[in-house]
Amino acid sequence: MIELKNVLVKAKDRLILDVPGLRFERGKRYGIIGENGSGKTTLLRVLMGTVKTSQGSIEGLNLDHKVGYLPQSPYAFSFSVLRNVSMTLENDQERDELVLEALQKVGLGSLIHSRGSTLSGGEKQRLGLARLLAVPKEVLLLDEPTSATDIRGTDIVEALLQEWFEKTKGMLIFTTHAPAQALRMADEVIFLEDGRVIEIGSPQDLFNHPQEAETQAFLSHWVI
Repeated sequence: MIELKNVLVKAKDRLILDVPGLRFERGKRYGIIGENGSGKTTLLRVLMGTVKTSQGSIEGLNLDHKVGYLPQSPYAFSFSVLRNVSMTLENDQERDELVLEALQKVGLGSLIHSRGSTLSGGEKQRLGLARLLAVPKEVLLLDEPTSATDIRGTDIVEALLQEWFEKTKGMLIFTTHAPAQALRMADEVIFLEDGRVIEIGSPQDLFNHPQEAETQAFLSHWVI
């Protein structure tokens, strides 16, 4: 379990995140939705430890224990796709097999000798996912993991994440601009606005019967 208590993130006079309390449990998938600037990415980066809080605490998360983070725009180095993934693994006998398997799963098996820097945005997102899948993880923090992918790429990513979740019974926390994706992939949805948690619930409850006016206004722009 991961628990945030009285977490504040500020930049000068601007409030970026204000979370009095929020809990994530192992064996569950969490979809975080909200407009641009609502605090979704900041929340993930606070969990990952790359953004320092102005106050508050995060309990139960040990970053030494198999936590993976995928930014919205993963970096791809100019060397081969194969090496872009293999560099994350120790040099052992199983490394090449694990790398090739991960790249095949994300649909990049035919591009292993291509330069990573020449990939499209969606391919770079799948490359970043391959880096995570090549090494066992217990927690995945994913920022808009399919924002640059086409329909086929989205199907591949969602299927792989479902496979990972069923196999590991780990914790999946992802942000998305698409409520329909949260409906497909999440057990619980968290709606953020202006850095604050407005509403939390199951996808069915939150999307069909939102309780808060802010949630209703946000969802009015979507056909789910």
